[in-house]
Amino acid sequence: MSDDHAYNRAAKADKDDTRVELAQDRTDMAEDRTVMAVERTYAGWIRTAFGAIAIGLGFRALFGELEPPWLAKVIATVFIALAILLSLNAQHHAVCTLKKMKPQAVELPGKTRIRIIAYCVAVGAALLIAGLWMLNDGDISSASPGPA
Repeated sequence: MSDDHAYNRAAKADKDDTRVELAQDRTDMAEDRTVMAVERTYAGWIRTAFGAIAIGLGFRALFGELEPPWLAKVIATVFIALAILLSLNAQHHAVCTLKKMKPQAVELPGKTRIRIIAYCVAVGAALLIAGLWMLNDGDISSASPGPA
């Protein structure tokens, strides 16, 4: 019967309003945390792309004398090409996810900056592949005749 009293109804309404506000705050903060998680995930994929580049270069450096001679280049190329795919895929997923976000307290990372980083990694890796196949394996004597 005490629930019928006007004071109790007002207190319950205030409590319900507070719960709604707290729930909204938690939802807003969850979206902010999601934005930060997207940034961390993107950075992780870019680090993985750099790792794939390092594995490709390391394989080429350590096993450059494989027979047939092009085999080390092919394996290195596969890892470096994987880095291209990883960086472009990471950029695509990060930008698509961030388009859906409306953060409250954190600032959205710049989508242009995310794209620039990914494209620079991809172009750098592509240039590395081209250099890997076009260089003469350090044999200077076959590249150009030296002074007599």
